[in-house]
Amino acid sequence: MARALINLPKTAAPGAVIEIKTLISHPMETGYRPGPDGRLIPRNIITEFVCTYDGEEVFRAELSPASAANPYLTFTTVATRTGVLRFTWTGDHGFAQTEEAAITVG
Repeated sequence: MARALINLPKTAAPGAVIEIKTLISHPMETGYRPGPDGRLIPRNIITEFVCTYDGEEVFRAELSPASAANPYLTFTTVATRTGVLRFTWTGDHGFAQTEEAAITVG
């Protein structure tokens, strides 16, 4: 399991725009670099990131081999209700990781 960091406010006023920051530790191999034996190292990247807020998708990103290792993503959404934000990273070789964070709106 990769180490994921998520930063968002614990509380917000109804209708407030909140900033969400995510970082996940991942080696991100492009598939274009030769290894010590001269063969290409197989691609190993995170290909997609999705954030849902109480089951409703609020942000999606498709990542490419040009993405940096340990992808850092920041985005905003509107705090509409108390609930759970779910963050899912998926990638090559069956990589999938999901983390959750709660927010209280009121």
